[in-house]
Amino acid sequence: MGQIVGAYATVHAPQIFVRPPTEVPEQLDADVAAMELIGRDLDELKPDAVIVIGSDHLETFFLSSVPTFAVIAGETSKAHFANKSYNMRMHLPLAEDILDKLVQAEFDMAYSQDALLGHSFAAVYEWIIAHRDIPVVPIFLNTYLPPLPTPQRCFKLGKEIARIVAGRAERVAIIASGGMSHYPGTWKYPQPAYDFDYWAIAQLERGNIDELMKLSSEQLDEVGNTEMLPWYVLFGALGKTAGELITYQPTWHHGHAVMRFLPDKRKGPPKGEIPPAYVFKQGGFEFYKHPHPSAYNLNRILYELRLSSDLRRRFFKSPTAVAKEFGCNDKEAELMRTVLDENIDALRSLKPHPLVDAGAHALGMLMSLVVVQAEMRRLRAAGELEIGV
Repeated sequence: MGQIVGAYATVHAPQIFVRPPTEVPEQLDADVAAMELIGRDLDELKPDAVIVIGSDHLETFFLSSVPTFAVIAGETSKAHFANKSYNMRMHLPLAEDILDKLVQAEFDMAYSQDALLGHSFAAVYEWIIAHRDIPVVPIFLNTYLPPLPTPQRCFKLGKEIARIVAGRAERVAIIASGGMSHYPGTWKYPQPAYDFDYWAIAQLERGNIDELMKLSSEQLDEVGNTEMLPWYVLFGALGKTAGELITYQPTWHHGHAVMRFLPDKRKGPPKGEIPPAYVFKQGGFEFYKHPHPSAYNLNRILYELRLSSDLRRRFFKSPTAVAKEFGCNDKEAELMRTVLDENIDALRSLKPHPLVDAGAHALGMLMSLVVVQAEMRRLRAAGELEIGV
């Protein structure tokens, strides 16, 4: 009989990879140390496979196709971020069985053999699985392009995954990559809902899943926590299992959290009281919506800039001309020069970024800034940066 022997929720912030000067290094070091601790757990547990539940940041599927859920079941699992590439061994029998049985259970799963996954998965591959020869099963959730799956649907997905694992022979670890509060690329970027995070962590430390199950995807959007949806899959797989907070780092733009649910290594009951519940104020999605089709070309160039170093180098030399190649109009082409502006004040201003005002998806825009500006720093340090007009 199969068994879930390890269960974790982890951060995956891109800043951990690219280390921009706007971050506090000690906070990023704490994130890495927490993920490496999970890796040492895997050394003890020796699981037969690791199921990695992650989200997309308009890196893998983009606007041409946006599945709600997808199982990656190829020969290997490929991921790429910040000039690092991963080609992880896949547990194909488990991946295909999960795919088949989830569809039989009326989950309409997408399927890919060659999806190139982004930093949600790359962080797990880099700092948790690392050098360990443990096969993976990547499962993707849409968390930024509404309509999103509900927390309750994600919980049911996790419950079904646990049932499938129980019917097999493998000892499995599950790692949910996402969370906590952040509003990347939006006007609210410098104001994470730390109070919600502290409330949610306190509930999870006590196994009070019922309180989190009352929330909607729209409410998670309000508190910058749609990336908790992969965590809900983990909750469904575990049921009311109390967690242990390994680290919480309140950066200026993001609450970075890592929690362990299995194995239970808690040294006592959680400290302190549960903070007051967050008072929700709005309905519907405010921060992340799918962009209007009229801005498709603008979003496309922001997407492609993250994937191609050659395109980035051409863009540095002639940003307006490259934008025109992608069919951007005059205003969009001129605004694309803001991608090269490393002044963080625009993201701290509590005003929408000009590219977002022009129709760019806020997260897609920010991810482009992160990757492009990291390459600018590398080329500048090597004396190879050439910025044109």
